[in-house]
Amino acid sequence: MKQAAIPANADNGLTIGENAYRRIRADIIFGRLTPGQKLKLERLRDTYGASISTLREILNRLSSESLVLAEGQRGFEVAPVSADNLKQIADLRLLLEAHALEQSFVAGDMEWEGRVVAAHHKLAAMEKRMLAGDRSETEVWKRYDWEFHQALISACGSAALMETHGGVFDKYLRYQMIALSFRGDIAAEEHRMLLECALKRDAVRAREILARHVQGGVEHALATGTIR
Repeated sequence: MKQAAIPANADNGLTIGENAYRRIRADIIFGRLTPGQKLKLERLRDTYGASISTLREILNRLSSESLVLAEGQRGFEVAPVSADNLKQIADLRLLLEAHALEQSFVAGDMEWEGRVVAAHHKLAAMEKRMLAGDRSETEVWKRYDWEFHQALISACGSAALMETHGGVFDKYLRYQMIALSFRGDIAAEEHRMLLECALKRDAVRAREILARHVQGGVEHALATGTIR
């Protein structure tokens, strides 16, 4: 089972291999390992503390998630990015998240509402800091973004849907981090409206806002010129 990149902090209960997998995956998602970068096993061993054989298994696992390219005898490299791929990922994210939103709005109880409100509170506070010019904690901002969108769909009743959405969201997030894409007031207001829709159980309006939110993220990322 793949693990979403956002909550990828090291856990003392993890095996060396699982911890290395989470760290490498998060470093790809957050752009510390850049698109097209060659992944030399010896260097990875020094950085992540796993054996060569374990690292090879990890990179093949990440290849199955389309985050790494396995090049046969030439080794491994971080998967490249493209505008077409971003659009495909965004379409899939929207399809999954819109369906999960509807299910969650129907089944959500007071505990669910509390999770959504708490997640939005943290995200809104971080967005306020970024709007004031503080861009020192972009990874925290994206973690809170991830937590809010996961909270919105957390009552959907399907662990498989949640897991699949988490993997797609991570790939979408990767593009945002590569492009350093922050839409400011527009995105913050869309998050506020999604919260309002959740509390009112207005799934129709939520779908409209979500579509605007995801498409706006794509357009903003492409406008930076870093993705072609």
